[in-house]
Amino acid sequence: MTVSKTLPIIGICAAGSNSGKTTLINKLIIELRERNIRVSVIKHAHHHFDIDHPGKDSYEIREAGAVQTLVASSKRWALITEMQRTPNPQEEADLESLIELINPNYADLILVEGFKNANIPKIEVHRPTLEMPLASANDSHFIAVASDDPFTTQTKLPVLNLNNIKQIADFILEVINSK
Repeated sequence: MTVSKTLPIIGICAAGSNSGKTTLINKLIIELRERNIRVSVIKHAHHHFDIDHPGKDSYEIREAGAVQTLVASSKRWALITEMQRTPNPQEEADLESLIELINPNYADLILVEGFKNANIPKIEVHRPTLEMPLASANDSHFIAVASDDPFTTQTKLPVLNLNNIKQIADFILEVINSK
């Protein structure tokens, strides 16, 4: 019988697009990897996207109607799953189901980009110059705000310096180690 460990999950969210969520996640992956912490990422996409392209065999197989296509080599593998068409095209992928797909033998932490309405601990990326409201103001699952101008960011949550990746990584590790 295999015992499955539960991976800690931290969301990285923002009130809107182009605030730097992906940039923050990329920098955190590098910083955490230097600390021997393996990170898996679940990224939300707001629109139709393809990781496969016309002319590739796997694309043609999927376009022919395969529900799942697993592409594998000696270096990596990727599983492409076609979601059942629903009457509501705005219906989002189920984060809980996606988390179950992450193999805990390969990772120590899951960072989730987007999914700002998910009931997971989240850090908000906030840039006051973009003049967007704080998404964390009405959501008790936010645990901190990472701001590029921490001195002007008004919140009761801990405010982290978006430009200090070590500080943000330290905060994340403190949160997951306190559980």
